[in-house]
Amino acid sequence: HACEEAKMVNIRRATVEDLLEMQACNLECLPENYQMKYYFYHILSWPQLLYVAEDSNKKIVGYVLAKMEEEAQESHGHITSLAVLRSHRKLGLATRLMRAAENDMVECFDSEYVSLHVRKSNRAAVHLYSETLGFKVHDIEKKYYADDEDAYDMRKDLKTHPRKRKNKGEAALVEQLEEQVSQLEKMTVKVTADAEAAAAAAEEDEGTGKEGGVDQYAESKDGGDGSKKAKKKKK
Repeated sequence: HACEEAKMVNIRRATVEDLLEMQACNLECLPENYQMKYYFYHILSWPQLLYVAEDSNKKIVGYVLAKMEEEAQESHGHITSLAVLRSHRKLGLATRLMRAAENDMVECFDSEYVSLHVRKSNRAAVHLYSETLGFKVHDIEKKYYADDEDAYDMRKDLKTHPRKRKNKGEAALVEQLEEQVSQLEKMTVKVTADAEAAAAAAEEDEGTGKEGGVDQYAESKDGGDGSKKAKKKKK
């Protein structure tokens, strides 16, 4: 039953029209809330990184709000907020939302890693991030939240992400093919130059080469006749 219910939920990119429902989902699920302008800031800056989970009745039952940290030394994404309504939990929706955002961080922005903050007391979320999604605790930020609770600063390396590896593999293949084409062009130029040089040498030999050739042949076949001919020429 849960599997069928999960299949009926569609994961798609968010639109501006979804923002009010995303905000309502956030207010229902999380104590960390944002003004509408913050949602607009995300969707106008990184429209590729906002996803919603939509049920068969077109209701938004979950979302992920993500962004890129553009001023960092290393290009990386950050999960601002992730929420799924209690009625639709344990269906794998949070995992699907996160993976959708991760894929686009890699494909659209070539992200090296993705980071997030989570309350130390939120065991379910910490388990999801560490056990299912492959995040690791990078640091602990003291009194990160408004109520002074500490946060885990968690990160996931995206350097080995299959889509990133595929993109880099294709780029390397193109570079390799271009190098091969360049080498073939150089070889073609060299072969052409050698052929032209050989043809020029052959033409030069034709001017004096016939008589000399007969003399050489005569000498090799009959040393006496050849020497006579050579003497006649000297006269």
